[in-house]
Order: sequence, then C-alpha cells, then structure tokens
Amino acid sequence: MGFKCGIVGLPNVGKSTLFNALTASKNAEAANFPFCTIDPNIGVVDVIDERLDKLAELSNSKKKIYTTITFVDIAGLVKGASKGEGLGNKFLSHIREVDAIIHLVRCFESENITHVNSKISPADDLETIKTEIILSDIDIIQKKLEKNKKKSLEEKEVKILKEKLETLSKGLEIKANDMGEEKFLSSIGLLSIKPKIIVCNVDEKNLSVGNIYTEAVKNKYPNEKIINICADIEDQLSGLDKNEKETFMQDIGLNKTGLNKLIKEGYDLLMLDTFFTSGPEESRAWTVKKNTTAPIAASVIHTDFEKNFIRAEAVSCDDFIKFGSTEKCKENGKLRIEGKDYIVKDGDVLYFRVNP
Repeated sequence: MGFKCGIVGLPNVGKSTLFNALTASKNAEAANFPFCTIDPNIGVVDVIDERLDKLAELSNSKKKIYTTITFVDIAGLVKGASKGEGLGNKFLSHIREVDAIIHLVRCFESENITHVNSKISPADDLETIKTEIILSDIDIIQKKLEKNKKKSLEEKEVKILKEKLETLSKGLEIKANDMGEEKFLSSIGLLSIKPKIIVCNVDEKNLSVGNIYTEAVKNKYPNEKIINICADIEDQLSGLDKNEKETFMQDIGLNKTGLNKLIKEGYDLLMLDTFFTSGPEESRAWTVKKNTTAPIAASVIHTDFEKNFIRAEAVSCDDFIKFGSTEKCKENGKLRIEGKDYIVKDGDVLYFRVNP
C-alpha cells in the first residue's frame, strides 16, 4: 500500500505550484485567480529509499520497485464551502478520498499574487478551513441521525455520533478513540478525523528560520505537525538532474527537499513502516501500518498469502547490507524464523513461506 495526501488550502496559496514540484510535472495550472484548479490533479511519486537501492545492487535484481505516495491537488476552498460556496461541494468530496490532508498556508508576501482575503494571515486561513470541515461534519452527522428512524444504526453508533456532534458543535475537531470507531467514522465520510500536516509556504530567505507568519501558525497550533517549504524552490529543484539538484541544495543550505520532509512526516502521521523483499528477479519496498503481523504483511504481496502463511524468514536491512546476502546472514546467525504473531519492523527484509 502507498498513501494518498490531499493538498488543500485557500486559493492562491501555492497548491498547484507545490503539486507540480512534488510530482515533477506541470499538470496543475498555476494562475493568479481563485478556482484555477477545479478537478483534482493527481500525481504518483516514488518514495526513493537508499536501503532498497543497496538491496537491489547486492541481489543483482532485474527490477527495483519503490513504494509510492499519491498527491492530490484539490480546488481552493473559500468561506462557505460547507454550504456549497465556490467549489465547496467538490472540494469536500475530494478530501474524503485521501488518507491525510496537507494544509498549505501562505506565509510569504508578494505584490504579484493576490490573497483571497486581501491580507496574509495563515492562522486565520487555517481557521477558515477548519471551520468549513467542522460544519461539513456536523451536517453529515445530523443527517445520519435524522435518517435513523428505521434503526439502521446500532445503539453504540448512535452514541458515538451524538458525542462527536457535541464536540464539533463547540468548534473542536474530533478524534477516534479506537480503530473500530475510526473505521465507522471514516465510513460515513467525516473529514475532521483525518490526520493532517500543516505546510507553511515561505519565500527562500525565510525557509530555514521562518517568519512572523510561521510563528503565528506554531503559536495557534502547537500540537500539530508543521513544516516549512518554499514551493518556488521545490519547483526549481524538480527541473534539475541529481547532480544539479545536490549542488543547488548545497548552495542554498537546504538539507532535505520538501518531498522528503512530507514523506517522513506522512509516514509518521499515518504510522507506516516499510519492509522489503529482495532477490535476483526483483527488489521491492512495501508499506504497511505499524504493528502489522507477518501474515497481514504477506497479504500485501498477495491476498492468498495470509491464509496460506507458514512462516517468515527475516533479516534486518542493516544486516543484509552488512553481510551481502540472506545466505551470509544465515551463516552469521542473523536470519530469524518468525511465526504468525511476529510484528513486522521497519527495514525488515522478509521471505514468506506459504502453502501452495
């Protein structure tokens, strides 16, 4: 599994520019007026992993397949979206299809790019987005409860919805208390439970140190994941080859690209791990949720592998790279035989044994 991130924000904050840069494409039109992006642009990006590069080299693999992340550039939101203002209904429906939300806010000044609210205030912009999402969730829950005359909901589900409605009515976003609750709330299309990353789009000179706008965001949202990205720099980097990119990044003192920042934060946010399979035919990265058992991890490769699971042969990626092969790891006592209860660890190189 990969994961899907929706880039959302008010018009003219740099969503399409960032999307183009992250996906190294020019599919999303960037223009200086609201609603330039109507239908969502979608880009699938390889998650480059040096560990997989090493495994493929050591195994002399014919193919190397990275895991992926999908970015969705969603139409700009305006106040009243929950009631259908602007492209509100489309905006909200597109958010429902993503695993995580990237809240992009404008933290730079420019006379050439208009701001939909005539002033730059990223904290206020975030509040607008939050409010519209909460109002949309209130509407969904109220309609769900009103339609429950035929008792289509279980008693515990009604209780959950009433509790969440009370929280939302106070202007607060909601969280699921457990996996079952999360699955139920997601199934009815609630948005505020989706994990989120706040991305401050800054100019080049403020990329490393931030500015008054990024500080305002941090002060208002101290418990959220917040990163600074310069969409213009990312756009420039996307047009360079590997060597040019490294030189440019050194010249401006950039240690990590915006894409790499988002991937790291996204994996942390969604609690994802990567395991590998490696051999002469193919070396491949696979993404699973943290605390996934070996049989379920095997099912990511093929659904039949879970029910036919016998055991997993596991080595750490570090040991594989150190000793050069599974056979050498076995000779040095680094190969482990794991059963159905084994919890897959990030960086595991796994070989699944299944019944035919």
